[in-house]
Amino acid sequence: MTEPETIERIIETLPDPIAARRFYAELIEKVPGASRAKEALISDLVTFAAYSPLLATTILQNPEYVAWLGRERADTKVRSKDELLESLSRFSLLHTDVSPNVMLARFRRRELLRIYLRDIRNLATVPEITEELSNLADAVVEFALRVARQDLENRHGVPLETDDKGRESAARFCVVALGKLGSRELNYASDIDLLFIFSHEGSTSDVGTGSRLTNREFFIKLAERVIALAGGQSGEGAAYRIDMRLRPHGSIGRLALSLDETIRYYRTDAREWERQVLIRSRPIAGDLAIFNSFYSAIEGSVFRPDVDVSESLANVRLSKRRIEDPAAPGPGYNVKLGRGGIREIEFIAQALQLAHGGRDQWLRHPHTLVSLSRIADRGLIDEHRLTGLFEAYDFLRRLEHRLQMEHGLQTHTIPKNEGARSLVARRMNCATAGDLDREVGRHAADVRAVFVDVFEHVDETAADGGEPPSPAVLDGTRTRRQRLYDEVADVSPHFAQMLAAVPYATNKGAASPDQLFAEVVVNEGDFGTRLSLVRRAWSRAILDIAIAEVEGELSIADSKKRQTELAEMSIRTSLALMRDEMEHRIGVRDLPLSILALGKLGGRGVDYASDLDLVLVYEDAAVENTAEVYNRAVEIFVTTLSGTTRDGNLYRVDLRLRPYGKNGASSNPRSVFLKYFENTADVWELLAFVKLRGITGPIASEVDTAVREIIHRRAFATNPALLRSETVRIRSQLERQRGGGRGKVDLKYGAGGLLDIYFATRYLQLRDNMPDATEDRSTRSVLDRLLERGSLSPDDHEALSAGHAFLSELDHNIRLVTGRSRQLPREPKSLQIVTDRSGFSDTADLIENLSLQRLNIRNVFERVLAVD
Repeated sequence: MTEPETIERIIETLPDPIAARRFYAELIEKVPGASRAKEALISDLVTFAAYSPLLATTILQNPEYVAWLGRERADTKVRSKDELLESLSRFSLLHTDVSPNVMLARFRRRELLRIYLRDIRNLATVPEITEELSNLADAVVEFALRVARQDLENRHGVPLETDDKGRESAARFCVVALGKLGSRELNYASDIDLLFIFSHEGSTSDVGTGSRLTNREFFIKLAERVIALAGGQSGEGAAYRIDMRLRPHGSIGRLALSLDETIRYYRTDAREWERQVLIRSRPIAGDLAIFNSFYSAIEGSVFRPDVDVSESLANVRLSKRRIEDPAAPGPGYNVKLGRGGIREIEFIAQALQLAHGGRDQWLRHPHTLVSLSRIADRGLIDEHRLTGLFEAYDFLRRLEHRLQMEHGLQTHTIPKNEGARSLVARRMNCATAGDLDREVGRHAADVRAVFVDVFEHVDETAADGGEPPSPAVLDGTRTRRQRLYDEVADVSPHFAQMLAAVPYATNKGAASPDQLFAEVVVNEGDFGTRLSLVRRAWSRAILDIAIAEVEGELSIADSKKRQTELAEMSIRTSLALMRDEMEHRIGVRDLPLSILALGKLGGRGVDYASDLDLVLVYEDAAVENTAEVYNRAVEIFVTTLSGTTRDGNLYRVDLRLRPYGKNGASSNPRSVFLKYFENTADVWELLAFVKLRGITGPIASEVDTAVREIIHRRAFATNPALLRSETVRIRSQLERQRGGGRGKVDLKYGAGGLLDIYFATRYLQLRDNMPDATEDRSTRSVLDRLLERGSLSPDDHEALSAGHAFLSELDHNIRLVTGRSRQLPREPKSLQIVTDRSGFSDTADLIENLSLQRLNIRNVFERVLAVD
């Protein structure tokens, strides 16, 4: 039995000791005998939790894997396809109670335990890891093919072909891998790109239980069945995501073609980028001889001895330009598509292969590193550059693996959040996030230098294959997700990046606020699991709103309405999670905490990237040890709503407007809360609480009504000169502190910004005792009511209404495009998108109108507040 202090010593050395410690506690609870396991096995198990919550969950869900891993962990060699097929056959016999696609998904997940353990223990090189991942995919596809073919032959008979002498024999079928699987460089979360080829036309024998089929019909059905078995989704996911867009004629082409048809297509119809894809191709299942016949027939069309070097380089450079991500190394950097990333290493190799491989067959190798070595041997790049490319490939691929194996998602992007990036850094043996950024930058610079050298003098107009596809459009016929990505990217680079990083956000209506609440409530996982669940569901919901807006299905007002509903449901969800956690931790049930909102949420105008300004109250003497219990409850609630995890956060929560500010309690009893506003609150607090609105909880509505009655009564009794001077003082202070400084235009805090409108209207509401309407608390509604009461002149009403509409729309468009607010984008493309969405012909026109509106707003503010 491993001593607890030994386990703790092991855990403390890991990149995520908190996750490892939590996992170990669950392990010894769920897996009998786990605490008696050998120290080395315990060390491996807790290490999974520190590197991959996905695999840690797999172990907890399958306790029998602990013993299996104990037997398998010592075997560090790369297993071949045949060895994995043998293991898969045994595994299938023990899992006859589930469908074949579920069984295959489970087998792959189990094998990832063994492979990733060698990876994080540095017991295998990157090429060894990717080779075994490729062998695993080969085995799964081969098994799926055998099962599918046997079933179809039982139903329809054996597909037959006839040779030149009239002799019949069984028609043959081959599955060809392209891309990373084709070069044996598969990632943990890669799609697999496949091509299906059958030998000849004909028809099936008449010995099956079903109808006879032509060979074409049979093999198309066979391809469909293979895709369904190896790529079919279930409650446990799929073994692989199978991508068929690279087949001849893309998504509109038949799933399977005869050998002659396939050869003819690549010789005569295929575009240059399609032939480039075949550099990384190989047979992985079925009759491998079919591929040999195919490739020998088209190899001369891929590597052309008469091709001009500049033309080959131009074709590859054009392909790369359409799929690259221009982001510099650092937070948010895409290690695959970014400048100096993995794709540039691959394209360096492929470009030089195409340029020189037509006259030098030795250069024709699918694996990136092998081909680079041969390119260097031929003197096409020097040894120093080769070393830099090798080191960059090793580092960036390991980083890619760490990113993907956290949750098994197909991501290539370094997190922007500091905490998440620091965790990735530790998993990469970097002390800090800054160290990770510097390492990525160093390797990306090495790659970029070679890339520029290779393509520096390329004239892309020399390309004769036409413009290559975008990253999401390999054949002109796009899936729903690809169309969405392109549509969103044209409007919102921010949400396009989010869409690319969130594989589960592919369908409109993927998660309503009600679903968000329901998914968390019914889940019985631990606190961390439920946090991840709510963040993923929230991401689907916010993307659904953004996508609907991009597609013109939501107005700005409707978008803010739905975002407000999402924020309110997120609060209710977080309260539910908090109550469960408080019961779990200290046995307190149904804690009656009430939530009230200020700012945008108070006015029902939540927008992208909005903070939530909240205050929290509870009934007097609700539970024993009230203050201590509610402090813990608030901490859990705020963590649930705003704490950053590996899946991001929902909102930034601001509690600073509570009584006594940062020195006050995080939540207050009703009596203390009301007494504070009756006797203590300053004028600026009265201004802030004009927008108070109860969100949820047993006394939220009552406190809302009572506080607003108090602040309006107190303000109406305040000397108007004091109310006016305090309004001007606080507004001026915010402008000085956060207005953007010289040369910057801050839409909210700057002169003539949104705060001028908010302070002017709230001042008038308090001066003239006009509380917000119960239903419509929007600024537009307030302005209209102030006009009706005579608090605003028609001219001032017109200026503020027009200015508010202009700034609100502009602010919203900036948030949609960039994910930020308050200032015009500096990046020209984003600025142009904002300009177009705001209805202006050019940026100069937009800026001129912005200046005019700000001037009008400031004039009204100074007139209303009698500013000298």
